[in-house]
Amino acid sequence: MRLGQTVPNFEADTTKGPIKFHEWQGNSWVVLFSHPADFTPVCTTELGRIAVHQPEFAKRNTKCLAHSVDALNSHVDWVNDIKSYCLDIPGDFPYPIIADPTRDLAVTLGMLDEEQKKDPEVGKTIRALFIISPDHKVRLSMFYPMSTGRNVDEILRTIDSLQLTDRLKVVATPANWTPGTKVMILPSVTDDEAHKLFPKGFDKVSMPSGVNYVRTTENY
Repeated sequence: MRLGQTVPNFEADTTKGPIKFHEWQGNSWVVLFSHPADFTPVCTTELGRIAVHQPEFAKRNTKCLAHSVDALNSHVDWVNDIKSYCLDIPGDFPYPIIADPTRDLAVTLGMLDEEQKKDPEVGKTIRALFIISPDHKVRLSMFYPMSTGRNVDEILRTIDSLQLTDRLKVVATPANWTPGTKVMILPSVTDDEAHKLFPKGFDKVSMPSGVNYVRTTENY
């Protein structure tokens, strides 16, 4: 799935019952993240930490949806392992895990090609993460190797950035941005417009090139 593409309204069986994606999503954002198999150590930690952070996702009107290419009964046993390993998960396991034993959904979502879906080595690349806005469009994607676990704080940070820049379309968030720190005013915004949009002020950074394109503000 490329940025800006609409996620199809797929149907799937999950650990919390069958879903039809668009109806299940409703007006929420979604983090859809995939795994090449159950009972894999790195994935176990990822599902556990995302479950622990469920309240933070809820604050951001964001639902979590895991995807793994094993059957439902396997997922149920895996969830029990995850809860045993991550003892700080509050209450019941909070989000569904899609069962995709045929890897058909992995193909639909562009994680691998149809002719590759039975190749066990290629199957290890089913490690995508998509952030999907309420209009069902892919807004961000990350692909991780099996050897590298996802950073939940970074997932939350990117959701914060996407939601902020949706609300305030004249800014972008710079490297290492966190909520409350400086944002960049887009070059398409004139200085006169910036003064009206940010009456409490903004900073202009002089560059050797003489081009006026770096302006920052904390007043948003």
